[in-house]
Amino acid sequence: MLYHASQTPNIAVLEPRVSNHGVPLVYLSRKRENVLVYLSNAIEKYCRETGFAYDGVWRKWGPYGFDRDGILRLEEYYPNATVETYRGVSGYIYSAEAVAAPGADTGIPDAFTSALPVPVTACEFVPDAYEAILAAERAGLLRIVRYENAPLRLKEWSLETIRKEYREAAEHPEYRHFIRGKWGDAVSDL
Repeated sequence: MLYHASQTPNIAVLEPRVSNHGVPLVYLSRKRENVLVYLSNAIEKYCRETGFAYDGVWRKWGPYGFDRDGILRLEEYYPNATVETYRGVSGYIYSAEAVAAPGADTGIPDAFTSALPVPVTACEFVPDAYEAILAAERAGLLRIVRYENAPLRLKEWSLETIRKEYREAAEHPEYRHFIRGKWGDAVSDL
């Protein structure tokens, strides 16, 4: 079984979409818990909550990696990031049996892509993405590196990366708005 997360209801066929990689693909995972992080986009959510009008392609925010054992590690790059991004957000996890035409290799463990549409075989409604993420964490299926517990090197790396991304995001005003909102002092001189 393969899984895909979306806030869009009633999808019968998953269609390829352009993401940060610039190629239209359907993204799926062999692990249900790995798609939970896609139920909300911190950038889009923050912009809407702060009244930032934007009608372009939303930059995706994916603050996760994988531990050596293949477990997804959701990293908080600012205080309360997981709560702010996922609490109260509902969505759907769609299931598919297989991918007929595999697309590009993402380098992401347990991930699959398809350049062709993928028929949906089942759908699960997730009433609160935050609660689902916490349940997966309690079950040992994913890990959350909370900001207050993050090692100093991760905090330093994220700050350096955010400053670099802010400078390079001239064509993404929504991303810059998000960065200013979460790291204002760190980018005020840019």
